[in-house]
Amino acid sequence: GDDRTRDFVKDKLKSARWIVQTIEQRRRTMVKVMQKIVEKQRGFFDHGVLHLRPLTLQDVAEEIGMHESTVSRVVNNKYMHTHRGLFEMRFFFHSGIASTQGGENVSSLTVKDRIRKIVGAEDSRRPLSDAAIVAVLRSEGLQIARRTVAKYREELRIPASSSRKASFR
Repeated sequence: GDDRTRDFVKDKLKSARWIVQTIEQRRRTMVKVMQKIVEKQRGFFDHGVLHLRPLTLQDVAEEIGMHESTVSRVVNNKYMHTHRGLFEMRFFFHSGIASTQGGENVSSLTVKDRIRKIVGAEDSRRPLSDAAIVAVLRSEGLQIARRTVAKYREELRIPASSSRKASFR
């Protein structure tokens, strides 16, 4: 009942309230970011990786009225458990490749998946060059440079066409 004890308890209670408010603000920010990811990547959640859309931290930051660095901190080392599996939140942020069909950009992850499938279906005696892969992608409406295909192929650890050629005797 003395003043020192009362002041001590008031100070600790004030600190505890501040911590609870800070945690609640962080939770609200995370929910806003996750809701925006789900809204922007609805095609992925409904249909899979081929429907992943290009999305940047800046896009989300502008839409929820926060700074890009705040969104970056929110998604850094955080995961979303979805019906399609567990994904690092950064998974949903990718640059885009211009598309002539529908005018909407396509996620770089979608393009990488398409490259993987094109190479997987090629004739091993006549593997496709990067330029030939570009031609296939362009016929599908994707505007992509040969060096971008080479970069994505290397990221996917797919060897160059000369190394993929099967030797038949």
